[in-house]
Amino acid sequence: MRVDGSVVVVTGAGAGIGAAMCHSFAAEGARTIVAVDRDRGSAEDVATAVNGTAVHADMTDEGAVARLVAEVEAEHGRIDLFCSNAGVGEAGGVELSSEVWQRTWDVNVMAHVYAARAVLPGMLARGRGYLLQTVSAAGLLTNLGAAPYSVTKHAALGLAEWLSVTYGSSGIGVSCLCPQFVDTALVDALAPQDRTRAWAEATMLTPDEVAAEVISGLAEESFLILPHAEVLDYFRRKADDYDSWLTGMRRLQDSVLPTVPDPSSSGT
Repeated sequence: MRVDGSVVVVTGAGAGIGAAMCHSFAAEGARTIVAVDRDRGSAEDVATAVNGTAVHADMTDEGAVARLVAEVEAEHGRIDLFCSNAGVGEAGGVELSSEVWQRTWDVNVMAHVYAARAVLPGMLARGRGYLLQTVSAAGLLTNLGAAPYSVTKHAALGLAEWLSVTYGSSGIGVSCLCPQFVDTALVDALAPQDRTRAWAEATMLTPDEVAAEVISGLAEESFLILPHAEVLDYFRRKADDYDSWLTGMRRLQDSVLPTVPDPSSSGT
C-alpha cells in the first residue's frame, strides 16, 4: 500500500494515534487527508496542520458514516485508504453497565462495520482499496481489568480477518494495528491505578512511534501491524498452549491489579 498520492480517511483523528497517522501520511505524500473526529475543533486543528480536510462526525451513526464516504468520493473521486481508528475503553468487568458495554461495542466494532459497508462498494468497483483498523493487542491477547475493551477488540480482529479472507482476492487489503499501551488519553481510562499505570508505562510507545510502524506495515501489506514486536511472541505462546498462557496471565493480573471487579456491583 503506497500512501504517496492516496486519498486517506482517518477516524479518531483529533488526537493520539489518529493525529500522528495524519501527520505521517502527510509526510509520505498523501494527496488528500480527511481528518474525522467527534471533536470538531481537534479535527480542524489536525486538518490544518496537514493541509487536509476536517469532518465532524460520529462513527457510531451509520448515516453519518455513509454521508462521509459519499462526500469524500464525490469530491476526490475515490478513497484509497480508510483508517477506522476511533476507539473507547474503560477499566471494569461484567459489572459495568449495559450502556457502557453497548457504547464500547458501537465504537470499537460497529463503527468498523459501518465504514466497511460504506467504502467497500467503491473500492470493489475500482478493484483496489485498503482498510486499516486499529484493533489493539487486546484483540490478540486481552487487556487486564477491562472486559468491554478486550471483548470488542477481539470482535474487531475477527471482523478484519473476515474482511481480508472475503475480499482479499478482489484487490482489498486489510491491516490490523495492534499496539500495547500507547501514550494517549485512553491509557488513563484503561490503567487508572498506580500499579497498572506503572505496568503500562514500562513498554509504552508514543503515537508518533506507532504511526511510523503503520507506514512500514502498510508498505509490506502486513495483516498484523505490531508496534510492540513482543506481542507476536505472546500471541504464539497463547496459540501453542492456551492453558499455560491463561495461567501466566492470571499471575500477571495478581501482580498488577490490587482488586478484581466485583460482579455484584453490576449496573444495567
